[in-house]
Amino acid sequence: MAKDRVEAVERALTVLEAFDANRPVMSLAELAQATGFYKSTLLRLLGSLSRFDYVRRDADGRWQLGETPVRLARRQDPARLLAARIQPLLERLAARLGETASLLERVGEAVECRLAALPASALRHDLRPGTRWRVAGDGSPCPPLAGGVMVIHPLPGTPPRWLALSGPKGRLAMAESTEALAEVAAELTATSQPAAREALP
Repeated sequence: MAKDRVEAVERALTVLEAFDANRPVMSLAELAQATGFYKSTLLRLLGSLSRFDYVRRDADGRWQLGETPVRLARRQDPARLLAARIQPLLERLAARLGETASLLERVGEAVECRLAALPASALRHDLRPGTRWRVAGDGSPCPPLAGGVMVIHPLPGTPPRWLALSGPKGRLAMAESTEALAEVAAELTATSQPAAREALP
């Protein structure tokens, strides 16, 4: 709704959004072209942003992001971001396929379950966050499961992480599980901005 918007704030955010990996430093003219704002408007916005160190002006008169955006990003707990983004996807997988869905992470010579969603079935792989096991001799992150099987899909970034589905060998459908994990991984990657992906891995 229009009454919930503050135009000056939105303009300032537009200026910050103009800086990216391809254009980390810009002149006033380049910022005007990138944002569509008049130079006089930009100077007022940049003045306010620089007072709080959201932007900085170098010796050549060009502008770049200051320390404040990085400082604010450090306040966010990466583990909380991870859970907020991935746990709902795991819950959806577990409900859809009736098997245990999890996020695994390589920790040294071990693999740890970071997140898990359990199906309603009593006969299931009862995997819980914090559970660890040693990496297999062939480098596989899958744990030994008596009468069970685990299907994994790697995620980009470091440390190595995998989405996984696990359950009884006779019940877990390999092809369907592989396809479902690939779909969720693609969805997760597509909705992740570069900064968010740094928090995920």
